Amino acid sequence: MSEPIRVLVVDDSALMRKMIPQMVERDSGIRVVGTAMDGEFALQKVAELKPDVITLDLEMPRMNGMDALRQIVKKHRLPVIIVSAHTTEGANSTFKALAMGAFDFVAKPSNGASAHIADIAAQLTAKIRAAAQSRTRPTPSFAVPEFSKVQKVSRPKSAPSRVVAIGVSTGGPNSVQYVLSRLPADFSGSILIVQHMPEGFTEMFAKRLDTTCSIDVKEAKSGDLLLAGRALVCPGNRHMKVRRAALGNMVVLSDEERVNGHRPSVDVLFRSVAQEFGADSAAVLMTGMGEDGAEGMGLIKAAGGMTLAQSAESCVVYGMPRAAIERGYALRVSPLETLPNAIQSLCAKSAVAMAMS
Repeated sequence: MSEPIRVLVVDDSALMRKMIPQMVERDSGIRVVGTAMDGEFALQKVAELKPDVITLDLEMPRMNGMDALRQIVKKHRLPVIIVSAHTTEGANSTFKALAMGAFDFVAKPSNGASAHIADIAAQLTAKIRAAAQSRTRPTPSFAVPEFSKVQKVSRPKSAPSRVVAIGVSTGGPNSVQYVLSRLPADFSGSILIVQHMPEGFTEMFAKRLDTTCSIDVKEAKSGDLLLAGRALVCPGNRHMKVRRAALGNMVVLSDEERVNGHRPSVDVLFRSVAQEFGADSAAVLMTGMGEDGAEGMGLIKAAGGMTLAQSAESCVVYGMPRAAIERGYALRVSPLETLPNAIQSLCAKSAVAMAMS
C-alpha cells in the first residue's frame, strides 16, 4: 500500500485551516500533515514537514502567499495549489501566481451549501492527486510570456477560414497564453476555448489574454459572432455551442447538465463544432486532467476536421490529450512550442482552399 500524499495547508483563516483538511482527508490517500497561518510559518513547516503538495491562500499577514510561493517554487520545487477568493482582485492574483509556477487553483467556498462544498472538495482532492503525480514528471520547459500590453491593430470583421476549438484544464492558463500570444494580428481563424475554470475567473482570464495577444480575446456571450482573428472563452459554469446563421455564425451558451462532470465541457463544444462546421473545423486538446474532449475530438475527426493533441512532455498534466491519442482520435501530436505554428498553418491552408473553391 502506497504512502498517503502529504499536504500542508496555508491560510490565515482559522475556518479554512479546519475546513480544507476535513474536505481532502475524506480521501484515505491524502493526509494533511500541518497547517500554517502565513507565509513565514509556511516556509518553516515546508522545511520541517516535507509535504508533497501545498494548498496556499494568497492574502495573508506578514509574508503573503505570493512571496511564499516565489520561495517555495524556487527553493523547494513543490507543487502549489492556490485557494483563491471569488473576487476580481483574487482572480487577478491567481493568474499571477499561475504564471509564477503554481500548479493549479480552486475557488474558496463562497457559501456553506453542502453541494457547493462537496464540489470544491472533489476538485481539490483531484488536483492534489494530480499535483502529487506531477512531481514524478519533468517540468514542461516553455517560457510564460511576460505580462505586457500589446498594441491592437484594427481590422475589418470577416468570416474565419477555419473554426478552431480548444479544450484545456490544469496548466491551461499559461499554455493558452503561450499559444494565443504567438498568433499574428492577421490570423484568419476563429478560436473557441473551453478552459475548466469556475465562474468569476473566466472573464479575468479572457481580459488578461486580450491585453497580451495581437488577436482579440473576450469572454463569450450568446450571439457573439465567430470572426477571423477573434478568440472566445466560454464562461465558467456555462456550456458553449456554435450555430450557423444567415446573419453570421455565432456561439450559444446554455445551462444544461454537466458532461463528464464539467460545465463548461470540452465535449459539448467539440460535438457542436463537428455538427456545424465538419471539415472546416479543428480540435486541439491541451494539458489537463481527465478525459473531457476525447470523444468530441473523435467526432471532429470523423467529420473531416483536423485534430491536434499536445505532447506528453509539454503538458503539466497529460490526461485529456492522452485520452484522445490512445483512442486514435488525434491526427497530429505537437509539443506546446509548435502548436501556434500548427494552428496558424491550418487556418492559412483553409484560407487558400476557400479562395480556390
